Amino acid sequence: MAMLYENGSFGGIWCLVRSMTAVLRQQKSSVGLWSRGLSIFAAVLFVTSSLAHRFGLTETVPFFWLLGLAGIIAALGLAVGLLALVQAWEHGVGGADRAAVGIAVALCVLAPYGISLARLIEHPRLVDISTDIAHPPALIAAERMRSGAMNRIVPITPEAGLLQREHYPEITGRRYEHAAENVIQLVRTMMMERNWQPSQQGLAGLAGAATTIEGQAISFFLGFPADIAIRVEDDEAATFVDMRSASRYARHDLGDNARRIGRFLDDLDQRIAEQAGV
Repeated sequence: MAMLYENGSFGGIWCLVRSMTAVLRQQKSSVGLWSRGLSIFAAVLFVTSSLAHRFGLTETVPFFWLLGLAGIIAALGLAVGLLALVQAWEHGVGGADRAAVGIAVALCVLAPYGISLARLIEHPRLVDISTDIAHPPALIAAERMRSGAMNRIVPITPEAGLLQREHYPEITGRRYEHAAENVIQLVRTMMMERNWQPSQQGLAGLAGAATTIEGQAISFFLGFPADIAIRVEDDEAATFVDMRSASRYARHDLGDNARRIGRFLDDLDQRIAEQAGV
């Protein structure tokens, strides 16, 4: 029978069937190659655009578009990789190893998006956080320079204040029994250590006056900018410190501003305690 298929009248048909099967399998296995290619492209786009934004080579608004594009391509690579695995399981075609690489790379790219989604659900929709909600430290320099797609500097609304109190009760001002001049110098030192670019240094105030120091901070991972203001007030009996952090872009800070304030003031507490020998 085999001789009949190989040498007889069915030989040409048999060869044609085998050729079509080989082509079909090659096409199916190429799905895994597409998955790997898409995922690697998404990873390169995510890393290069993130580094460019982190070091100030790309503006924030175009960076948002690049992030969205990288996420879509990575999700497509993941979907294609899963399809390739299904084909490999059902039809026994190759390409499963390429699909596995594509899926792994896509998941790595999509991990920050998943973390951001979790923070979006966990934290309230706020972009301006202050230890003093009623009278937040003034962002005078930030208000002058914000334009275009940037968030405007506006008073903290009662609704936003209620959300902050509910979700961030630990964000409160500080009271120190230290000279205001020493606290101001320590605040400036800590800002320099964090590479927060000063936008308004402030002037040393008299007793009963307040000194506000403004600066520009960026998030650690992707470099999203925020404006900060730290107010140091001397009432002769003690020195009070309040801090404000406001995101320049987006409608949700994912908890970054509260985290920035909490870490800074906790570090300030520790520095003051060390100076006092506690």
